Amino acid sequence: MRRVWLIFSQAVTVMLALLFVVSTLKPQWLPGGTASEASTVSIHEVMPSRRAGAAGPPRGLSEAARRAAPAVASVATSKAYNLGNAPQNLEQWYRYFGESGRAPVGMGSAVIVSPEGYLMTNNHVVDRMDDIEVMLSDGRRAKARVVGSDPDTDLAVLKIEMDKLPAITFGDSDALQVGEPVLAIGNPFNVGQTVTSGIVSALGRNQLGLNTFENFIQTDAAINPGNSGGALVDANGHLMGINTAIFSRSGGSMGIGFAIPVSTARQVLEGLIRDGTVTRGWIGVQPRDVTPEIIESLGLKVEKGVLITGVLEDGPAREGGMKPGDVVTRIAGTPVDNTAQLLNVVAALKPKSAAVIDVQRGAAAVALTVTVAQRPKVQPRPLPQPQPR
Repeated sequence: MRRVWLIFSQAVTVMLALLFVVSTLKPQWLPGGTASEASTVSIHEVMPSRRAGAAGPPRGLSEAARRAAPAVASVATSKAYNLGNAPQNLEQWYRYFGESGRAPVGMGSAVIVSPEGYLMTNNHVVDRMDDIEVMLSDGRRAKARVVGSDPDTDLAVLKIEMDKLPAITFGDSDALQVGEPVLAIGNPFNVGQTVTSGIVSALGRNQLGLNTFENFIQTDAAINPGNSGGALVDANGHLMGINTAIFSRSGGSMGIGFAIPVSTARQVLEGLIRDGTVTRGWIGVQPRDVTPEIIESLGLKVEKGVLITGVLEDGPAREGGMKPGDVVTRIAGTPVDNTAQLLNVVAALKPKSAAVIDVQRGAAAVALTVTVAQRPKVQPRPLPQPQPR
């Protein structure tokens, strides 16, 4: 009996060892296993006990820069154009495009988010570019491919093949507070990696007309052209956001910069790597903020909410009974006071799920049940052909 038990235990040990090896190296061989890129992604994340400054800042901001800067890379992009459009004066054409017909387009920045070679940047940095080169702070270079992009948040994921990559540590942007010190790291004006400091000036900035889904961190750390896609980090060197835009009348920094929170960036990162797209809810309405002037002119019975000015024919909202003139006050139990909140709440809903939407219709409060659909993909606008100069 003892011998049988020993044989059984040894057989189980061997099987478990084989299962571990297969699940690690060839997960697609297992039932339900896939060879997707998501199985090879690891993210460095700060422990909950160290969030929100619980561990205290390191010795000065230089330590935060030392930790985060190696994980911020420069990005150079170019676009190939049809040589058949070359003018008769080929010398002028070659001066601008080069003999390959490839025009230099721009510079940007990117953040290494995993040791496996995944980087995050802005979609506008790499959108429809034919050639993307990533330059690390240690001087190494690599060609990058676009894993996926999300124009609605202006984020994109890149992949490079390189060993010993210094991945950044993700922080908790939901715990960030106004007044906290932050660093912006990137490649402004293509002068090389640069670190600037400032504070968090505001949180939850929206209605700026930059992206479809806006929830920006505002900072006065200097952000300039070329910083797009770079890192906004806290005093511990943890990633708080992806720098994406500035308010400027001169083309340079005026002390108002905007970064996409890392909470949003992580959702996009995981969706693009796992599914190749970011899945969001959609109900097919045209919303508008409720203002005191609209309340007075239309005689609305609410002080807050979102006015529905149009409902898509055969869309989820129309099928659920929504009508133009309704004022949405709550979606799935969440109050909505403006258009940005409505878009974000609807986007967070799972497609094919049923959501209760509370509306004010005249003097009556109505609860509608709407079956959420998947948000359609944004169609890219044609890229203009630059002229030689």
